[in-house]
Amino acid sequence: MAVDISKLVGEVKETIELKELHGKRLAIDAYNTIYQFLSIIRQPDGTPLTDSKNRITSHLSGLFYRTINILEYNIMPIFVFDGLPPVLKQRTLEARANRREEAYKEWQEAKEKGLVEEARLHAMASSKISKEIVESSKELLSAMGIPFIQAPSEGEAQAARLVREGLAYAAASQDYDLFLFGSDIVVRNLTISGRRKLPKKNVYIEVYPERIFLNKLLEHFSINQNDLIWIGILIGTDFNSGIEGIGPATALKLVKEYKSRDKLVEFVESKYESFDVDPFEVEKIFLKPETKELSEEEIKRLDSLKPDKEKIIRIMCDEYEFSRDRIEKFTEKLLELSGSKGQKSLF
Repeated sequence: MAVDISKLVGEVKETIELKELHGKRLAIDAYNTIYQFLSIIRQPDGTPLTDSKNRITSHLSGLFYRTINILEYNIMPIFVFDGLPPVLKQRTLEARANRREEAYKEWQEAKEKGLVEEARLHAMASSKISKEIVESSKELLSAMGIPFIQAPSEGEAQAARLVREGLAYAAASQDYDLFLFGSDIVVRNLTISGRRKLPKKNVYIEVYPERIFLNKLLEHFSINQNDLIWIGILIGTDFNSGIEGIGPATALKLVKEYKSRDKLVEFVESKYESFDVDPFEVEKIFLKPETKELSEEEIKRLDSLKPDKEKIIRIMCDEYEFSRDRIEKFTEKLLELSGSKGQKSLF
């Protein structure tokens, strides 16, 4: 699970319009974004988009159309892909795999019973990112002239570093782990804004992009970055399960009261329960994550990529069987955004 500090963040987040991000580079958490596309771009009963070979194509649809949408606002995306996860994340990954398998079974059962909306909910929970999905995503982004980088480990940590070093304005993800990794600004709902139906209700809402400043979050609660990391550790992160009975409010109170982390651990383990892993090892992951250094020159080289119309058509139409007319129409729009039919880079 990603760290859930939504109740804390809710007090300082602001709703924005995409035009407010005009001319800014955003480091996008690729896995998180692709997962969102796999979850929501589905048929009413939860069946994902597929080609005649039964290969899932929901992610390609999302990456193609929605990336072009943010390019229309002159937003400069750079997708950041996960590398090898830290050892402490293994249990989380195994738990997620088990939940996906269970959700898949429930999806099939709901479909057999004709419970369309329930089937869709279970289908969304069964979404998973395979090696093939990652590779086809990178291939499409490359054809579109969209920059992406491969992080050595956690993509969120790499995205946060790009922001801290001024190579990106903000990091974009639905998860709040970016704050624990030190991203100064986080943007949510970047690629999934729009009209959404609430689960099990005949009610539609508008989902808008959100922006949260780390300094405002810390100032609002009179805490520092390390306090925020320990709030995450207490309630649970991708690397530990958290302490039962401790929610965000209690965690906030404890980290402000026990500035000595040794004493904090001692108190928690005496009153609640023992940590499932060494909390100082979790702290180390957030303070010193494995990332790679990138220079402004390297980012500019990535920005010089150009859309390749023939390659886009080959991937989307010839390989994955998307509508040629529609793909060609949006590819023309992409080329116009890049300037003079692909003669200049997007950025």
